[in-house]
Amino acid sequence: MPDLVAELWSAEGLDSLSWLALASGVLALILSTGRSLGRRLKLPLWGIPEALLAGVLGLLIAPDGLLPLLPVHLMELWEGLPLVLLTLVFGSLMIGKPLPQWRGVWRPVGGQVSLALVLGFGQYVVAGLAVLLVLQPLLGFSPVMACLIEVAFEGGHGSAAAMGPSYAALGFEGGKDLGLAMATVGLLSSTLVGGLVVVLARQKGWLLSQTSPAPEDPGPSTAAAGPVTNQPLWAAWPVNLALVGVAVLIGSGLLQLLRLGTDAIGGGVAAVGASMPVFPLAIIGSLLVRWFLERQGLTHWASPAVQSEIGTLAADLLITSATACLNLALLGSNWLPLTVLAAAGLGWNLAIILLLAPKLLPADWFERAVIEFGQATGVAASGLLLLRMADPEDRSDALPAFSLKQLLLQPFLAGGVVTVVAPLAVVGWGLPAWTAFCLVVVLLAGGGGLLLAQLGRNSGASLPQP
Repeated sequence: MPDLVAELWSAEGLDSLSWLALASGVLALILSTGRSLGRRLKLPLWGIPEALLAGVLGLLIAPDGLLPLLPVHLMELWEGLPLVLLTLVFGSLMIGKPLPQWRGVWRPVGGQVSLALVLGFGQYVVAGLAVLLVLQPLLGFSPVMACLIEVAFEGGHGSAAAMGPSYAALGFEGGKDLGLAMATVGLLSSTLVGGLVVVLARQKGWLLSQTSPAPEDPGPSTAAAGPVTNQPLWAAWPVNLALVGVAVLIGSGLLQLLRLGTDAIGGGVAAVGASMPVFPLAIIGSLLVRWFLERQGLTHWASPAVQSEIGTLAADLLITSATACLNLALLGSNWLPLTVLAAAGLGWNLAIILLLAPKLLPADWFERAVIEFGQATGVAASGLLLLRMADPEDRSDALPAFSLKQLLLQPFLAGGVVTVVAPLAVVGWGLPAWTAFCLVVVLLAGGGGLLLAQLGRNSGASLPQP
């Protein structure tokens, strides 16, 4: 069977465009199959993306799978997709969302930002300690492995796959596959462990619904939403794809300007610029596109539904292709460091949301903390699922606070600038210095958050309403 498949998929009869079309079509078919099976198995109810099941199906028919039907060259094309798809996800992130009013936002949202910084930089701290104390001296692993918890838990499959080439260039050849495996562990843990934490919160009486009456129904919203069109959804796709394309082009232009500036400085700064991918800057392009549409009164061009679907589809294709390309042999030989890092990251996230979050956040602290746990361990969708479990009647301010925090920190953590710079800093500064730097950030963010929380309690600050 493998010989027959290899003959049928021989490269001689197919040109580059044919291979690209074939790779795209097969990937779409696998994702469609995974989505259909996932809906039947009710995976979304458990917070497990259907794309993860699709990726497992792809892994089964990969050249090294149980039923090797796919050609090696097709898998090579899939391996180049994560960076492109993640750029589309970031480029569509803000176009369909109204820009917030910034005045008065910092104090009520400051605790959310502080919590996210403690979670993100703390993952570098616990990973650095695990590598310095266990994995490097006893097993001889690369110090760059200390970046895996943040890139996989905070950034997810997309960031782990996109950072693979940077890790390889720094001598950490297996970083991509190990990061993808860590992302899968984080994705499953965020839902399963997070669900148990919600059950614990109900037993302890931590939920806002257990301490405050239900809010009155304000009635239908009369807020202006800009011109309303009767344009069918399919007709909105070309315009919305073009808007995402403009955001990506802006991000590419900013990247070129950044590299010109870093090249002029030279040294380690130039290395950072040369290694910087476009996706962290695509979100800036997305913000600028949204700002332009609001200034010109053209927000009706951007369909929130279509922009959300563009981002969802790109993320699903990313997870499917990245999972299907996993190197199972490498994962099997590295189960011990993966277990150590996953346990360290999960333990840190749990400790922070259960011990620090009550002191950082206002009365709806658990709802705000559990959505951060879901995002910082798995993906934002996991956080939203946990929030729905904890706050089904939407009584808390967790969702608007989380959204504003994402807007502030997305360009930096979870696949942003810090994620890109971290392995360069580990190699350039040394892992002890990078770990110490992250510890300082954790202490400053935690201390600043506690101070803001005290000021907020004294002044009675609450989240501004849109």
